Amino acid sequence: MTVARVPLPPVSLEIWQTADVWNYGHTLFYEQGVATGWWLFLGRAMIALVSAATGLLIFFWARSLFGWRGGFLSLALFAFCPAFLAHGALATSDVAMTFFFVAALGAWWRHLGHPGPKWAAISAVALGLAFVAKFSAVLLPPILALSGLAWAAAQARVAGWRAPLLRLARSALVHAAVGWIVIWSFYGFRYSAFAPELSAGATFNHGWGWTLTGIGIPAKIIWWLNEWRLLPEAWLYGLAFVLQFSRARGAFLSGEYSVTGWPEFFPFAFLVKTTLPLLCLLGAGVFVGGAILWHRQKTGGVAAIVQRLLPLAPLAALFAVYGVTSITSNLNIGHRHILPLYPVLLIAAGWLGRWLEVRRPVALAALTALVAWHAIESLRIRPHYLAYFNQIVGGPANGWRHLVDSSLDWGQDLPGLKAWLDRHARGEKVFLSYFGTGDPAYEGIRAVAMPMLPQVGPARPWHALTSGVYAISAAMLEQVYGSVRGAWTPAIEQEYQKLLPLEPSLLAYESNPARRAELLREAPAENWTTAWKRYEQLRFARLAHYLRVRPPDAAIGYSIFVFRLTPGEIEAAVAGSVREWSALIEKAAEQTPGRR
Repeated sequence: MTVARVPLPPVSLEIWQTADVWNYGHTLFYEQGVATGWWLFLGRAMIALVSAATGLLIFFWARSLFGWRGGFLSLALFAFCPAFLAHGALATSDVAMTFFFVAALGAWWRHLGHPGPKWAAISAVALGLAFVAKFSAVLLPPILALSGLAWAAAQARVAGWRAPLLRLARSALVHAAVGWIVIWSFYGFRYSAFAPELSAGATFNHGWGWTLTGIGIPAKIIWWLNEWRLLPEAWLYGLAFVLQFSRARGAFLSGEYSVTGWPEFFPFAFLVKTTLPLLCLLGAGVFVGGAILWHRQKTGGVAAIVQRLLPLAPLAALFAVYGVTSITSNLNIGHRHILPLYPVLLIAAGWLGRWLEVRRPVALAALTALVAWHAIESLRIRPHYLAYFNQIVGGPANGWRHLVDSSLDWGQDLPGLKAWLDRHARGEKVFLSYFGTGDPAYEGIRAVAMPMLPQVGPARPWHALTSGVYAISAAMLEQVYGSVRGAWTPAIEQEYQKLLPLEPSLLAYESNPARRAELLREAPAENWTTAWKRYEQLRFARLAHYLRVRPPDAAIGYSIFVFRLTPGEIEAAVAGSVREWSALIEKAAEQTPGRR
């Protein structure tokens, strides 16, 4: 298929000048005549290739440690891993970064064990490419350093510390130089973030001063590198931007809300979004491996254990540094952020491949059963891999009560909603609150737009809520990024009741020019706009409190919930008194025990 060249949106647009990425993306994909589906396919196809390459790295690493059976066991576990099947089909940086973490670390370890220019060059280039794949590559230097020290310690037992430490120092300088060149090459060896012919009036959407505020020592380092122009401005700004936005971000975990996250977020996400058979395999591997090492310690001493574990040093370094960083991170928005830990575990699971032989029929049968169960879990959720949750939390149907955002709901089910509406909507009015960057109109969905994230495309018209079909994304239903999160307090209800009588005037202000002129004599335009925004947020939050208890009439791919609301329901939910609203919630709770 040939795709006609489509010009980019003009750089004169404000969305370009202010780096409004969401609206720029919307304009590119939905307002430029782009073959959107084909372009998305091409982007996703590239990531699918990277995901497949990650699987090959896992296979070859496991084979080098545990032989062919171990390699194929690790590969089978990877091939049916819901996390990789989900993110390996999305045009994002998560799988790419996972690939480069494994590739850079594997090449580094190979380089240490095989001196010479070949592996030194491969390792250095892989590290440089990691730094332009995603900013989390800043964790690679300490990971490489730890694994390098483990290698040096092993060498020192034979020839002393001086030679291995000198080699590490030389290698570090070579890697730094090559990585520096790779970064500059990807930015066209240009310092300025803005091309000269496009820079007139262009600014970052957040200035340097704000971006560097409060991020501590990294701010001083970034500013010094920027002042001396030692790295491209765009790369440095991107790093600072990521660090700044990692300080505080709305997060949701099992009914709780936070902007600084929880230490247990990623352990919990791993526990509930990894298949139970894989967890069993990992647990069995740790138990049996520990028992074997304990036995060897008795017969061969600590030296025997160290020698046995040395090949696992780079994997251990990756798991330790990345794991600790994840647990201490304030950015708790998605299970995808711990994707680089999975290759470590999948490779380590290859150790169990030694039990895949007919001379050990019980172990062979148990391993075969667990791998088959792992595959069945994956096939059962197909194609909704992003929504996979295991039985610990009741499976994917109950996942939204524990994790949302990119752990479940990334806007992927808009086409599924269109198909459902085509089959089941009976001429009813449709209301939509969507979390994602897709365009409902492009999919052919004609709906009244309720609060959505991100806010892209044309402005939403002011509207009343009536009976009809309500389609609400999980992240919107849980109000993760809403201004009214958590408990509905008496103070919030009082504020809402003050705004509720204004709805007729607000709707008239929007739709009736004559009435608007009258209202503008009572208050300036910004007052009416502010009142509507706050009223809409409160009204939707009040409705969401009810709908989180009421069972949906349909669930689209586990991430968009559909409710058919009667006139009585919608009246009590958004316009009723506290008593009427509470009675509505209590009635729904009685019908569905266990729902909050």
